[in-house]
Amino acid sequence: MEYPDPSALPTELQEAVTKRGSVNVYRMIMHSPGLAPGFLEMADAIFQGNSLPDQLRELAIVRVGHVYRAPYEIHHHENIGRLIGLSEAAIGAAATGATQALSKEETSILRLTDRLLAHHTLSDAERTEALEFLTVGQLSDLVVTVGFYQLVSNFLNTFGVTTEGETTPY
Repeated sequence: MEYPDPSALPTELQEAVTKRGSVNVYRMIMHSPGLAPGFLEMADAIFQGNSLPDQLRELAIVRVGHVYRAPYEIHHHENIGRLIGLSEAAIGAAATGATQALSKEETSILRLTDRLLAHHTLSDAERTEALEFLTVGQLSDLVVTVGFYQLVSNFLNTFGVTTEGETTPY
């Protein structure tokens, strides 16, 4: 799928893409000019307003990318994960679901993410497990993060977004 012609976009959308480094997911979302501003705001909020510890956030996102078989998502968020100190063992576990070498919290995040992806909810026992190491706000942010990256992965896969031609800071 071709990217929209940036010169055909309203100035504010051209600036929004440029401000974010013109990564391909943001370029492609411009096929939805009415929804793109909200999408960009949500993407920013996931990083800037998320109360989850950064490493747990990235672990959940990489897991969503693997479950959805979204190579673009995996590529970017494995790199972000490495930048913020996510271990290679955790990155590998996000790919396979095998959690032997992980902390209790990392293991739980992967299990909770898988549960949300498969069942679209958490059981009472799983909520209790999560609240042993997360606040209610962090649990809420986990659910929103997983849901947002399901959307992102579906979009990336449907539109065949790749990293071709991107320049990124990592």
